[in-house]
Amino acid sequence: MSEMERYYRLLELEPGATLEEVNQAYKDLAFVWHPDRLPKENVRLQEKAQKKLQEINEAREKLRSFKSKYQMSHSRAAYTSYTQTKPTQNYTQTKPTQNYTHTQPTQKTYQSPKPNNDLSGKDFSKANMKGKDLSGRNLSYANLSGADLSDSFMHKVNLRGANLSDTNLFRANLLLSDLREANLCGANLIGADLSGADLRGANLTGARMSAGDRILVKLIGANLTGAIMPDGKIHE
Repeated sequence: MSEMERYYRLLELEPGATLEEVNQAYKDLAFVWHPDRLPKENVRLQEKAQKKLQEINEAREKLRSFKSKYQMSHSRAAYTSYTQTKPTQNYTQTKPTQNYTHTQPTQKTYQSPKPNNDLSGKDFSKANMKGKDLSGRNLSYANLSGADLSDSFMHKVNLRGANLSDTNLFRANLLLSDLREANLCGANLIGADLSGADLRGANLTGARMSAGDRILVKLIGANLTGAIMPDGKIHE
């Protein structure tokens, strides 16, 4: 893997992504990995977040610099090509036709195999996946019943229809995840971040989400329409 490919991968982008895509990916990841979103008492996660922020900062700056240099080189090459192919009038008195041929420089493309993000329907029941980074993976209809996913990173993960019954999701990051029709019966969601998650039709019967009257799950912007709540009531 080349250095430029590595920078694209750090921002979870395919090689050749536009500058706009680079900037947006950086903003998304900086939001996810900001230390203030993680438990301050967890030194390991805080150190991991700081390292991740440094990596994505470097990746963004390198890609921005690369694209800026490429655009300058592209413009210079196009001008040189035009001046070299422009006809001269030293050999004829007739007016040359303006059939100029503009030779466009070929952009170098990076090709590498895409990571296998499709884990749909896989069986991970009772698996130890504590602290794993599963961001962006497709785990739709996968069996994760009884699995340990505490402190895991599942940003934008597809868990539609997945079986998460009795799964330990303590302090898991499920930001913007797709949990439509997911089975979360008896799951431990204490400390989990479900901000922006789609929970339409999910079954949360018996799930641990609070201590007394205090909700201990982040649900900012989450869609709970039609979800069965821990007490068995359907959210409207």
